[in-house]
Amino acid sequence: MDIIDSLDMYKQYLLVEKGLSNNTWKSYLNDLKGFFTHFPSIKETKDLYEDNLPQYISYCLNQNYTSSSVLRISSSIKSYLLFLKNSGYFNYEIPEISLPKKPERLPVCLSKNEIDLLLSAPDIDSPSGLRDKAMLEVMYSSGLRVSELLSLTLDRISFEKKVINVFGKGSKERKVPISEFSLEFVQQYMQKVRNKNPGKNSKILFLNKKGDQISRIYFYKQIEKYAEYVGIRKKISPHTLRHSFATHLLDGGAQLRAVQEMLGHENIQTTQIYTHVSKAKLINTYDLFMNKK
Repeated sequence: MDIIDSLDMYKQYLLVEKGLSNNTWKSYLNDLKGFFTHFPSIKETKDLYEDNLPQYISYCLNQNYTSSSVLRISSSIKSYLLFLKNSGYFNYEIPEISLPKKPERLPVCLSKNEIDLLLSAPDIDSPSGLRDKAMLEVMYSSGLRVSELLSLTLDRISFEKKVINVFGKGSKERKVPISEFSLEFVQQYMQKVRNKNPGKNSKILFLNKKGDQISRIYFYKQIEKYAEYVGIRKKISPHTLRHSFATHLLDGGAQLRAVQEMLGHENIQTTQIYTHVSKAKLINTYDLFMNKK
């Protein structure tokens, strides 16, 4: 089979069967583009051999690719080769190769005081400020991903049950609680701002002035603006609210499995990073206390 045809089949597999987001499947195919650029003689699937992957990973390491990049590239190519193998177009074993360990980078987390400052930053007397206030409250109180927040539709919020029905990665559904305090601001936004918006008939909850869905870049810039306004010097993003949500839950005694379910993590190891954040905070507090003596 021609490589281009195989990539088209693989793309359909990622979209339909795996249900991956656009950003994820594009990342997979971009990694494969680099792989086939390195091996220009591979025109058909029959030209693929089991030693191609280790050769390419060795090349990436020699080019000083980061550990994270090498791990992602290896995963992308292995997934493609496994797809070909299961489809009868690759007759070799998927090679096991030695890979660098992924560096453990603790996510940036705001203290509860910093969260309070950030959430109080929007001017709720202005239409955009009240909308941003509602968005920040919802994101922090429910631990949503930014994509989940921006695509949130009206029918997914139960004001009575205080629950959001979230469709996360891979279109997987989960129910997460939302605070009554957050819901009050959502209702204020809907009554005072959204009902007057050109897109008031849209299913999307949070809209820009034109009535369209708010972009990631705009929301990112808004959070940066609010952080600067209240004097938060950390480099933060919308995802920082999700990190802070998880860390504060664990600090408060929540069970790891419960936090995993609320965040929508498939693997509990992904959630465990927040236990490290909590420990790091404890060590920092101890060091500060001891240094004052």
